[in-house]
Amino acid sequence: MHFLKALLAVVAGIIVGSVVNMGLITISGHVIAPPVGADMTTAEGIKQALPLLEPKHFLFPFLAHALGTLAGASVAAKIASRSGWIPPMTVGAFFFIGGVLAARMIPAPTWFIALDLLLAYFPMAWIGYRLGTQRRSNPTGVA
Repeated sequence: MHFLKALLAVVAGIIVGSVVNMGLITISGHVIAPPVGADMTTAEGIKQALPLLEPKHFLFPFLAHALGTLAGASVAAKIASRSGWIPPMTVGAFFFIGGVLAARMIPAPTWFIALDLLLAYFPMAWIGYRLGTQRRSNPTGVA
């Protein structure tokens, strides 16, 4: 039963993290407009637009990866609180593998790929673990 709860936690974390990730990617073009004429919906379009992209255009992809991993890991930690760090870090590993695959398929500057792979996945999974297992203190003593 303990294993099933941990597995459910990982699956739930991946689902929640994916929803957060896609939500941020979906709104990114509305918050920071892509360069005029750039097709940011395909890898080929991104490759052609790469010379026009500024650092600001990489903010939402990074936030999507980092906050998606953070949310997913936090959910996994809450569901499988007795399993320790393994479920949230498994969620982080899942998203890290996705990040590596995306880095190979979608063109991006080396600085962004390095920043993304180093900071958006395992550090956010660890923070999600810490947030998900944090005990709520009750300073008033009232239940």
